[in-house]
Order: sequence, then structure tokens, then C-alpha cells
Amino acid sequence: MVLVREIQTTVPFLDTYANMEMGGVVTFVIILNVVIGFWQEYRAEKRMDSLRALSSPSATVLRDGNTAVIPKVLTITMVVAVSVMSKANVVVRDLSALEALGGVTNIWKVTYQNIKEEVDVEESPKRDYDQERSAAALTFDVPAEKLNLKRPDPSSSDVEAEVTPALRALLLSSALCNLATVRYDETTSRWQTTGEPTEIALQVFAHRFDLGKGASFYRRMSVIYDPPSSVIDLFGEGNSIVFCKGAVERILELCSFAGFGEDRHALTEDSLQIVMEQTTKLASQGQRVLAIAYREWEGKFTLRQSPESDAADAPLRREVENHLTLLGLVGIYDPPCRETKPSIAECSSAGIRVHMLTGDHPETAKAIAKEVGIIPKNLSTLPAATASSIVQIATNFDKMTDEEIDALDELPLVIARCAPNTKTRMIEALRRRNAFMAMTGDGVNDAPSLSRADVGIAMGSGSDVAKSASKIVLADDKFNSIVAGIREGRRMFDNIQKFVLHLLSSNVGEVILLVAGLAFRDRAGYSVFPISPLEILWINMITSSFPAFGLGREAAARNVMSKPPHDKNRGVFTNQILVDMVVYGVMMGALTMATFVIVIYGAHGGDLGQDCNRHYSDMCHGVFRARAAVFAELTWLILVSAWEFKDLRRSLFRLHPNDDP
Repeated sequence: MVLVREIQTTVPFLDTYANMEMGGVVTFVIILNVVIGFWQEYRAEKRMDSLRALSSPSATVLRDGNTAVIPKVLTITMVVAVSVMSKANVVVRDLSALEALGGVTNIWKVTYQNIKEEVDVEESPKRDYDQERSAAALTFDVPAEKLNLKRPDPSSSDVEAEVTPALRALLLSSALCNLATVRYDETTSRWQTTGEPTEIALQVFAHRFDLGKGASFYRRMSVIYDPPSSVIDLFGEGNSIVFCKGAVERILELCSFAGFGEDRHALTEDSLQIVMEQTTKLASQGQRVLAIAYREWEGKFTLRQSPESDAADAPLRREVENHLTLLGLVGIYDPPCRETKPSIAECSSAGIRVHMLTGDHPETAKAIAKEVGIIPKNLSTLPAATASSIVQIATNFDKMTDEEIDALDELPLVIARCAPNTKTRMIEALRRRNAFMAMTGDGVNDAPSLSRADVGIAMGSGSDVAKSASKIVLADDKFNSIVAGIREGRRMFDNIQKFVLHLLSSNVGEVILLVAGLAFRDRAGYSVFPISPLEILWINMITSSFPAFGLGREAAARNVMSKPPHDKNRGVFTNQILVDMVVYGVMMGALTMATFVIVIYGAHGGDLGQDCNRHYSDMCHGVFRARAAVFAELTWLILVSAWEFKDLRRSLFRLHPNDDP
């Protein structure tokens, strides 16, 4: 709870943009009024009325053109994007998060397990079996995206394993120290599974040796069992059995013996070395390695008070998990989805670094990272300092100070045996490097890091706590859905730039037109508006709005995932946008001003009538004709500029209707 209370969330990108925009608008209006006021103050008292009348429509142009239209276009753009992403199994809980996802520079992927396709078994110390078992006896439907064609099909093997007592004990431990279930549905003639994927893999492992069928009838007391009659020959009668599974390092700390039956012996340094060699061998193949151990509890286990415990309900956990006997190792291979590797390659081309956080063995993490392309297959091609820090164990990383982490040439791309505090430290390290990050997670302990990250992404199969702490939820748990979100976020950002440029450039042109209009005075000496406030309101609310809606729904550019992430400090208003806004605005203002001058001085001899800002009269005929010409020209300029802004890199004259964006 303390971690959650201390979390400080970041300000969404779009909120920052809106604040910048509104602050700039208000500042511009104030400066405009002050400058014009000082310029007019020394002239004539009667001209103050024209100043006040002019500054009011100037403020109307900015207020209606930005605070009214832009939020509406922005909202519609985001709603459309959310609808698109929902079809791609991405649930967006915060509208601003999708656009922010387009600006991420780093993705921290907390690994999660999917249904395993294959289970490999390696021997425990001094075992005389190293056999493969055909998988034909138990077949599950493997999702197409999980197929790994590089690995041999286990069903093609004709080798049958000799089920020795030691192997039988290992299989039984895998099935009993397990909460998953595997059953055959008679109605559908299909195998059904429930539970956590790793435990499902172990249950399937036992079922393939016909030792999992009766598991649902065993009496379960956590991981302590009274052996049924079918296995009395293994463990004897009268004692309870403690089964234990977990990470190899953790289980070995609890083991005093290894082997089974007549081969049971004390766990010596030589035995430990053999175990670790086997662990490294399996892990280097990308397999997740678990150690299986057991202990015979003298007599029937009961919920009694331990003489060494102050608890009145149960014995100490250390009393039960002590003096275990190591049965063997189980390697579980979880092939990455087919689309993971190309998705990571696409992230790399987009200037996004993908990091992996996992609780697996370092060698397992390194092998998987090489397989999917997070790190190069040959680390010797990297500088020595980078190669040594690219894969780290969480305990080593946690021992480093912030200064030591900041001194690294590059932050680790893979962290094994990861803990919750490791994730939060990594987020802070990235933030100190001015990175903008997305973090994935599915567990309760991922909630602090999901909240701290700029964009928290939870798995659909994850905990409710993780989903509540995140801004985006992946319904299908696939990495390529994140890439799709990044692509959509970049499309949104590009389109926001397009319609913001479209709206603000026309506003700049209108302001220039109105300010220049101060030079035109009627017979009474008052300034004459080249365009009326009602026409300004129509242009901003009607003429500009619909092209802006269209620009907001433009398809993504072909190179949207080939560009580096945009600068989060500049946001929408990059140098290019600012220059284009001024250039196009000045062009619009100059052309419309020229039209007003031509009509007034060319067709009406320069007569501006009298009091034409308030009402129409015969002497104002020329002014109203000039305003109509300005209104028509400005309308066409705005519509043409919308086509010009379809592509910020290509001119309107280089676009073709059949071209892709």
C-alpha cells in the first residue's frame, strides 16, 4: 500500500499540449491588445472605439478557432482511434494514453507464460535415464501463432521412456504439487485445462506418462499429501509426503539429499555442480527450469503446533520445507509467438528499445532474448562495457547506486530473477535519461511499476489490480498488439499536427488581416474591418471544422514506423509546424488583404463609407463587396490548405488520389 500511495503519475501528453496551446493563445491575445492599444492611444480619442471593436473579434478568432474546434476534433480523433484499437484487442482506459504510446522510446516487457507446446526432461544427479517421451498420447490444439517450426515435433519421436521409480516419483511430484487440472471433455472430445500455464505444462507432462489421471481424486493439503494406495510402493505406508517445486536456486537451498530409493544420497558439492550444469544447459536452450523435490514426513501430517513455533495453528514453514530430497529438473519450453520477433524488429526500426524483465534463469532469459531479437545473437560484436551490462541479474542491478546506473553506457536490455523494486528502479533510471516508457505487466506486484510508467499496459489475463493501475489493457496478451498501439498513436500524433496546423495557420492569416485593417479608415476616421466577426465565426466553426475532422482521420503514413519517436519536450509544436504555421498564415493574410485592397481601390475608388462596422448603408456597398470577396477567398484558401496538409512532407502538387499516405 505504501508503494501505491507514493506513486506520482506523469502528466499525459495531450494535457501538456492543451496547456501549451491555451497558454500561448491567451498570451498572444494579451500582447495583441497591449500593442495595438499603445499604438492607438496617442492617436485620437474616438479611435479607441475601433480598437476595442477590433480586439474583440481578434479574441473571438483565437477563442473559437482553438478552444472550441480543436478539442472537438481532438476528441473525435481519439474516439475513432480507440474504436480501431478495440478491434485489435486493445482496450484503452485513458484516451490520452493511446497518443502517448506513439511517443514511447522504451518498452519494458514483463514476460508472461502462454500455453506450452513442449516439455523436456533432463536427469537429476547420478540418474541413469535421459529419455524422450512421445507426445502422441495426449494432444492439445496448439494456437497457430505459437507454432515453432525450428524445434522437432515431439510426436515424431518413437522413443518410449522407461518409467523408473525415480522418474515416477518426479512425475507424481509434478502432478501433485500443482493446482492446475487436465481433463477430457466427453461432450466435445477435447482435452480441457484450467490453471496457470506453467502448472498446466507440468500436469500435461505427468498425463503423458499416464500418471495424472487420478490426480483429481487425491486429497490435497497444500503440497502435503497422504500417498494413495497406487503409490504406496514408492513412498511406503504410514507417512505423509511433502512435495515442492520452484526455481532451482531456491529449491537447492532447502535440499539435503538427491536421488530416490536406493540411489538417494547426500547432496554434495559435486552433485550441486552437476545440477547447476544441467540447469545452465536447459536454460541456454531457452527453457524455463524448475526443480522438483520431496520429503517423507514422519507419520501422518496434522495441523499441530510446532515445538519451535509460537504459532498456535500450524508448524513453521521452514520446518516443513527442510531436509528435502531433490528428484530432478524439469525444463519447460515456451516458444514465443510467431509475430513477436518481427514486432520487435519493427520497434527497432522505429527507434524504440525493447527491454525484458523476467523471473527466469539468466541463461533462459538470454536465450529467449536472442531468439526474439531483443539482443544480438553474437554479443562479441558489441563493445565490452555494453556486452557485460546488457543482461543482468536483478540482485546485481539492485545493489548498484543511482550514480552507477547512470554511468552505464546503456541500461540492461534483459534483467533476470526480477523483483518488483527492480522494475520501479529501472523506470526511474529511464526517466533520468529523459526516456518516455511503456511498461507491461499482469501481476499484483506489477501495479506500482504500471502506475509509475508513462504508459502502463496490463494483460487481459492478468490481475484486476494490474488492470486498474494501467491505462491500456491487451485483451489477447500479444506483444504485436502493443506495436499496433504505437502505430495508431503515431498516426494520431501526425494527424493532430495536421489539423492543428490547419486551424492555427488560418487563425494567423485572420489576425494579420484584422491587424492590417487598422490602416483602413472610413470618412469619420474609424478603422474598417476587412472581414466581419460573423464571417470569422463561420470560417472557424464551419469552414475549418470539417476539413480538420478529415485530417484527424487520415490513414498512417507508410513510414510511420520508420521514424524515431517525437520529442516529448516539444510535443506538437515542432520547428517545422511553427514555421509552416507562420508561412501559410502570412500567405493567407497577404492574399486576402490584397483582395480587399483591389476591390476597394480598384472598383470603388477607395471609398470606405461611414460606420460600416455597425450596419449596412448605400455608402458601405463597396466595403461589403470587398468583405464578401475576402470571405470567399479565405474559404477557398482554407479548403486548399487542408489538402496541402494531408502530407506534411509532400506538396499538394505531388499528391495523387491513388497514392497511399
